[in-house]
Amino acid sequence: MTSARVEVEGRELSLSNLEKVLYPETGFTKGEVIQYYREIAPAILPHVRGRAMTLKRYPNGVEAAFFYEKQCPSHAPDWVRTVPVTSHSDGRTIDYVLVDDIPTLVWLANLASLELHVSLSKADALDVPTSVVFDLDPGPPADIVLCCKVALALRDILDHFELTVFAKSSGSKGMQLYIPLNTPATYEQTKAFSNALARLLEKQMPGKVVSRMAKDLRRGKVFIDWSQNDEHKTTVAVYSLRARPHPTVSAPLLWDEVERAATMGNASHVTFEAPDVLRRFERDGDLFARMETLVQTLPTLG
Repeated sequence: MTSARVEVEGRELSLSNLEKVLYPETGFTKGEVIQYYREIAPAILPHVRGRAMTLKRYPNGVEAAFFYEKQCPSHAPDWVRTVPVTSHSDGRTIDYVLVDDIPTLVWLANLASLELHVSLSKADALDVPTSVVFDLDPGPPADIVLCCKVALALRDILDHFELTVFAKSSGSKGMQLYIPLNTPATYEQTKAFSNALARLLEKQMPGKVVSRMAKDLRRGKVFIDWSQNDEHKTTVAVYSLRARPHPTVSAPLLWDEVERAATMGNASHVTFEAPDVLRRFERDGDLFARMETLVQTLPTLG
C-alpha cells in the first residue's frame, strides 16, 4: 500500500495505505477520501470550526466494522486542538477534536474518519445552539422524494414566520433543514419550536408525516426528528462523506433542486457523490455560507 509524507500548511503528516479501497462497490480509495476533504476544506471548515467533533471511523471500509470516537486519539499530533467537555450525567471529561484547519481535516481523513458529526453549538458556549435542525427520516417504503415534499411544506410554514431555512441531503436516506439563528437561544426554546412545527405538519399531512419516534408509526411516512435539537446530540456535518455503498455526501441543496425532486419523483436531483460536490462547490461556492452569518430570532409560539 502506498504511503507518503506531505506538508499541509506548514504541518507534516504521514499518510498511509492510500490505495486501500474504502468503498468497494465503486473502488473509491483512502487516497481519494483524503483528496476530497483536502479540496472541500474551504467549504466545510467554516461549519465545523470551533465545534466538538465526533468521529465515525471505518478503518477497513464501509462494508466492515466501524466505531465512533469522541476522545481525541492519544497518538494525535501535538498541534491538533482539543476541547474538554464534561458530561452532566457521569462527570466524565472527554477531550474532543476541534477541526479548525486543513491539516487537522487531512489528519482525520487519514484515520478513515469518513463521517464527521458535530454539535449544533460551539464548544465555547455548549448550551447555546447556533441553529435549529429538522432531521427528516423516511420510513420505508418512503424515500428522500417524500422528504422533499415535506421539506417544502415545512419551508412554507417557516416563510410565514419570515424565517430563512436551508436544506441539505443527509447523504444517506433523508435530509435536514436548518434555521440559522446566530443569536442567543437555548435548546429548550429550539426543541420546543421544532416539536411544535413537527406536530403541526403531522396534523396537516397525516398520511405523510409523523412527529413521534415509535417505529410502528413511521412506515411509509417521514419522521421529523425534532429531538436532534439537544446539547448532547450531533448531526452529520454539511459536506461530510457518508458510509454508503457509494461515496455520497451530505450536500447543501438549492430549493429548486428540492422542488424538482418532489415534482418529478426523482431522487437524483438531491443525491450527490464526492466528485459532484467538488464540481458544485467550484461552480456555485458554498451554498451554506449564510448559515454562519445570518441572524434570526425564533418567534414565540402561542
